[in-house]
Amino acid sequence: MTDRSSALSIESPASRRVPAAVFGGAREFHFERHHFDLIAGLLYQLAGIALAPHKAEMVYARLARRLRELRLPDFDAYCALLQGDGGADEIGFLVNALTTNLTSFYRESHHFDFLASTVLPEARMRNAGASRPRLRLWSAGCSSGPEPYTMAMVLVSTMGADLRRWDARILATDIDTHMVGTARRGIYPLSGATGIPPAIRQRFTHDTRLNGEPAVEMGEDLKRLVTVKPLNLLEHWPMSGPFDAIFCRNVLIYFDRRGRTQVIENFGRMLRPGGYLFLGHSESLYGVSNLFRQAGPTIYRRE
Repeated sequence: MTDRSSALSIESPASRRVPAAVFGGAREFHFERHHFDLIAGLLYQLAGIALAPHKAEMVYARLARRLRELRLPDFDAYCALLQGDGGADEIGFLVNALTTNLTSFYRESHHFDFLASTVLPEARMRNAGASRPRLRLWSAGCSSGPEPYTMAMVLVSTMGADLRRWDARILATDIDTHMVGTARRGIYPLSGATGIPPAIRQRFTHDTRLNGEPAVEMGEDLKRLVTVKPLNLLEHWPMSGPFDAIFCRNVLIYFDRRGRTQVIENFGRMLRPGGYLFLGHSESLYGVSNLFRQAGPTIYRRE
């Protein structure tokens, strides 16, 4: 864990430009700029996430719920908690509350088409003649898990019975420990599984209940392929690679330039030569790295 005493003196670049009008006023909990600056600086130091000025209201709304849970009277008390001896225990809740976890099955489907049509056939060719072929995929920023389970569905559907002789693994990581727990369970509301084609859903999932409502659970064939771990992309990476493909979609947008460069360089080291990096629809490597060349829309190949 990063030393908190130094983190509290660091503001994210965005926090310096927060309009004063969002602070003060008639609120349940008094919220001032110095509260935002401390919280934004801590999040930036710990996770590399630079909060934009318009996020001040979001910070208040999400942390107000936390203050109610802790029965704290105001943000002065919450900031004191973060700076106190017990603050380390609260850091995980802070990161979980302020990170966004929008995801869905088969999101940006052209990426999964490319996985099936290009990445996996190339892996087969590269491993031709091997008695135990090896394949490693990584969902970096997996949120609640739809992305790595979609990868698993594509892998099983494409490789068929031949997959049984492969040493194939999908690593799924996220900084949000609550999302890691959800991904490990692999159970989703039925309304959240509408992106899965009906035939695929019938083959790889089974019906269950979640909080009394209809839900689907990922089948054991998928769960055996997926390993879910907590990971901060700006801290030490314990895995060794190399990976054949890394999905890191809609994650880099939360980092500043320094953080993006650090993460992309580390991805380059983790990918095998010719391996693929998949980014989100609003992300690009332009001006960030020369380790890759573009292979498709938001798809990059390691040189």
